[in-house]
This record gives sequence, C-alpha cells and structure tokens, in this order.
Amino acid sequence: MDTESKPKLVAAKAATGVKRVVRLYDPRTWRQKGWLWTAGLMLGTYAVIVVVLGIYWSSEPDFFDVREKALEKAEGDGTKVVPGYATTVAVIGVAEVLLNKPGGYLSNDVTPPGVYLDNMPNWEFGVLTQLRDVARALRNDFSRSQTQSLEDRDLAVADPQFNYESESWILPSTESEYRKGIAALYRYLHRLADERDYDGQFYTRADNLAAYLELVRKRLGSFTQRLAASIGQERLNLDLAGERGARRSTPVPEARFVQTPWLEVDDIFYEARGYSWALLHILEALAIDFQPVLADKNARVSFQQIIRELQAANAAMWSPMVLNGTGFGLLANHSLVLVSYIASANAAVSDLVSLLRQG
Repeated sequence: MDTESKPKLVAAKAATGVKRVVRLYDPRTWRQKGWLWTAGLMLGTYAVIVVVLGIYWSSEPDFFDVREKALEKAEGDGTKVVPGYATTVAVIGVAEVLLNKPGGYLSNDVTPPGVYLDNMPNWEFGVLTQLRDVARALRNDFSRSQTQSLEDRDLAVADPQFNYESESWILPSTESEYRKGIAALYRYLHRLADERDYDGQFYTRADNLAAYLELVRKRLGSFTQRLAASIGQERLNLDLAGERGARRSTPVPEARFVQTPWLEVDDIFYEARGYSWALLHILEALAIDFQPVLADKNARVSFQQIIRELQAANAAMWSPMVLNGTGFGLLANHSLVLVSYIASANAAVSDLVSLLRQG
C-alpha cells in the first residue's frame, strides 16, 4: 500500500467509527431498542404463561365421592335417593368435570396452549366414550322395563347430545351441545325423584346391568389390545375361533405383526386412563343403586374388585412422559402397567356378567 492511500484508509475508518457512535447515541436508536426489548419481554412472558398453563391444564382431575354427591344433591332438592339417583348424579358429575375442569374442554381449542396439548384431549375422549356408553344404556336399558316400553323423553335428548362432534369449536360448539345433554339429565333426575311423576323410572334388574357390562367388557378388551401393542407383537387371527361354520367377508392373514406408532403410544394411554376414570365413577354409583341385586347374586365382592382395579389404573402418574420401554428392559413401559389393571378389570367384568345372567 502506497503512502498516499494509507491516510485515506485511516480517515475512512475513523469516519465510519464516528457514524457508529453517533447512531448508537441517537434517540431514535434507543426508541427502536426499547420497542424491541418490550416486544421481546412480552413474547417471553406470554411463552412462560402458555407453558405453565399447559402443564396445569394437563393434570388429570381428582375423583369425586359419588355417594356424597348424590346425598348432597338429594338434600338440596329436598328429595330422597331413589334407585337410579346415584347413577344419574354420577353421569352428570362426569359430564360436568369434562367441561369444567382446569382449562375447560380442550379437544376443540384452536388457540394456545390448548391447541398444542394432546394428552388431555385424549383423556377427554376416553371420558366421552364412557359418557356416551352410559347415556345410551340409560336410554335403552336402565329406564325401560321391557323391549316394547317407551323410551324416556329426556334421555332421548341426552343420548344424541353427547354424541355430537367432539372437536367443533364454531357454532354450535361442542360444549353448548353437551350442556344441553346435561340439562336433559337434570330433568330426568328431577322426575326420577318425584313421587308424583310416574314417567321417570330406573329399573334395577340383573339383565339391565348385564347388558351394560357387556359393552364395558368390549371396551376394556379393546383398550387391552391397543395398550399391549405398544411394544409390538405377533398376533394370531382368532376371529373365527370356536365357531366351525363362521365366515368372514374378506380374507385376512393368519398372523400379523401389530405395533402402535411411537407418536400414538401416549394418546392411547391417556384415552384408556380417561375411560377408566369415568367408568370408575359410574360403577361406584351402580354399586349403590344395584345393591339388592348384587346381594341377591352374591356379586358385591366381584363388583368391588373391578372398582379396585380401576382405582389402581388411575394411580398418580409421576413420570413427566409416558415411557415405552420393552417388557423386561431397563426402562418402564407405562402402557403395559396400565394394561395389567385393565385386563384384570375386564376379566372380573366377564365373570360378573356370567354371574348376573345365571338364574
């Protein structure tokens, strides 16, 4: 570099440095930095709130005492606990927890944090599955004496309301439709306890209870298969076992490998937890309403065993995530732990159904 260009280069660098210093202390620059800082602070605060709310909303609701809830409701209405009262109160209680728990109903949320949560929406769907099953059982079995009897007018409203689309957020929203179902159950409950109204009935018969438990057995059996597939297993096809003349519509392999996709393991886990949580409350109520029937069949111990298995299935979850280790590996497999309780409850339900159907 020649001697003439060197001073020019030094002067250019000095001018650039002066411009930077001037720009740094320019008030407009400070205002710009203040807006950026404020925006960053607000964004960071919002992110923290969303994360904290997401963790809080993902916690599973506690159990409620079915007997105490039924007694409080009867005392508040000035009525007495009649057959079917505890079951109807339990169904209403399950539905209200579904809608009013922390965060409300999340399955149809379209904004954070609900939109990115998946464990609680799957738990909600499990609860909703049981809610739909018991509403249908109330309409078709428990409230009807014979197959030719008329269905209850309020239960005929509640049943389809709970079968409304579970993820609708625009008018009509899922919550509004389910609340219509809850309102119909309240009307049925009021007529049930009104001695002057002969239209509201609940029949505690062994065949009614057996019909409902048949559906429960199928649901539990399905969860057993889905949870057990978390680690993958070779399954033989047993569709036609035990029936020599049975046929199927299309041919299927005699054996196939079944494994739950990795991203769906926790979905099935929480769906099964939600179903068993709701089922636990319904069975506790049925144990109250069907106490004479269970005593006559000497089935109270069997019923309590099912309830205990479901209580164990809903024990506190201490792990921050659902682990999917192999059956005898180093890491736990929460799906296999849950399926052990559900399978035991399913076996007890099968025995109870057989006991109820005996003369």
